[in-house]
Amino acid sequence: MSCIRFNTPAQREQMRRLAPSQLTPEQVAELHPAPPVTESKIRRLRLLATNDNPKIREAVASSYNTPADLFEKLASDPDAGVRACVARNEATPCDVLRALVDDPDEQVRGFLAINYYVPQDAMARLREDASQTVRSLVRWKTELAAESELAAV
Repeated sequence: MSCIRFNTPAQREQMRRLAPSQLTPEQVAELHPAPPVTESKIRRLRLLATNDNPKIREAVASSYNTPADLFEKLASDPDAGVRACVARNEATPCDVLRALVDDPDEQVRGFLAINYYVPQDAMARLREDASQTVRSLVRWKTELAAESELAAV
């Protein structure tokens, strides 16, 4: 017996009509508030940022609550995965993102290219990156932004 379900056009239309409307990020945040950031949490992040395991340092680099000085430290981490997490984190300070433009790892620069919070001067440099992949990601993000602007009009 198959678990695949084939719906008729009428059933699909009814499901579309009855589907809940999409919530905005603000509405989601109201429904699911984040716990407050405490000094204890910041101390834990500082401790975890020094862990020998790069996956644990990646978790710190991915946190929106990571302090700016830790982002600076993690941006020069020997592990490219940690630096990639810094590059894609929307909470990373602009100066740290600018510094990652010269990262030797293509994946780090690729994640940087798709981060919407990268300053325009850094994006201009990524547009001229030696890597075809990075240049393609910059083009893709630019096209997405243009499509979003057209859809908003």
